[in-house]
Amino acid sequence: MKKLPVGISTFSKIIKDNYIYVDKTEDIYNMVSTGEIYFLSRPRRFGKSLLLSTIEELFNGNKELFEGLYIYDKWDWDNSYPIIRLDFGNISHKSPEQLENSLEDFINQTAREYSIKLNNTIITNKFEELIKEIHEKHDKKVVILIDEYDKAINSHIYEIEIAKKNRDVLRDFYQVLKANDRHIEFLFITGVSKFVKTSIFSELNNLDDITVHPNYTKICGYTKEELELNFKDYIKEISKKKDIKEEKFLSNIKYWYDGYSWDGKNFLYNPFSILKVLSSGKFFNYWGETGAPKIVMDLIKTANIDMDVFTDEKIVSYDFPVLILKIWISQQFCFKRVI
Repeated sequence: MKKLPVGISTFSKIIKDNYIYVDKTEDIYNMVSTGEIYFLSRPRRFGKSLLLSTIEELFNGNKELFEGLYIYDKWDWDNSYPIIRLDFGNISHKSPEQLENSLEDFINQTAREYSIKLNNTIITNKFEELIKEIHEKHDKKVVILIDEYDKAINSHIYEIEIAKKNRDVLRDFYQVLKANDRHIEFLFITGVSKFVKTSIFSELNNLDDITVHPNYTKICGYTKEELELNFKDYIKEISKKKDIKEEKFLSNIKYWYDGYSWDGKNFLYNPFSILKVLSSGKFFNYWGETGAPKIVMDLIKTANIDMDVFTDEKIVSYDFPVLILKIWISQQFCFKRVI
C-alpha cells in the first residue's frame, strides 16, 4: 500500500518514495498547451506547491517520474527548459530592506547555479539580467514558477507601512516579468489572494487568471472520485478498524471536508485534511488548525461577525478577502461550504 504524502509537496519525492499521487497532469497539460502566463489563487495547504513542483519536473524533462500518468505519452520529452523557481515562503520580508536583500540573495544563488556572472547591482536590473543571460546561455526560454507571491504583503496586513513598502518592492520586481516576456517560455504564479488594488497586478496585466476558470476548478484539491479511487485501501482499512461501513466513513468525510468549489458545480476535498484523517483515523479541523492565513484570523478577531451568515451561503464572485474568510469560518464550524 502506497504511503500518504502528509506534508510533502515535492513531486519527485512523492513518486520516488512510493507515496500516493493524485494525477493532476491532465489539467497541467491543458494549461501548458493553451497558454504561457498564468495566475492561480487557492487557500493555503491546498496543493499549490505540489502543482508547481509537478510543473517544474515536467519542464525539466524528467520523463521517468510521469510514467503511468495522463501526460506521459503526450509530452515532448526531448525538450527541457531552464527554470527559475521562487518560493516566497523562503524569502525574508520583515522589512522592505530585508525583502530586497533576500530577493538579491535568491538572484545571486540562481546565477551561481547556472554559472552566470551578473554585472548589475540594482535588484530589478539584476533580475532582468538573470533571465536574459539564462536564455542566451541555454538557447532556451526560461520557465519561471513563483509560489506565495503575496506572502510579503499579507503577512503584514496590519502593519500597513511595511505592507505598502513591501508592495512597492514587489511591484518593481514583478514588472521585470512583463518587460521580458520574450525570454519566458512559461510563467506560473500562485498565492492565496489577488491584490488587484495594490498596483502589483497592474504591472502583470498580461497574466491569465485561472482562479475561477471553469477548466481548472479541480486543478488543486481532491474530487469525490479521486478520493475513492486513490485512497480506497485506506478507506477500507479504517472502516474495518472502526467497524463501520465504508459508505458511512465516506459520508463522515464528506460532512467534515467536502464543499470547496470554484465554480459552484465541482466540489472538492481539502487535501491536507484528507491526508490527516486517513493517517490518524480521527476527524478534526486540520486545515483550520494549521492552514488558515493569519490575515483571516485577524479579521475574525477584529470584525463583528454574525456566524449565521455563513450557513449554506453561496458566494457568487471571488472577492478574496471575503472568500477566504468564509471558507475558513465554514471549516471551523462545520457548515456546508458552497462557493
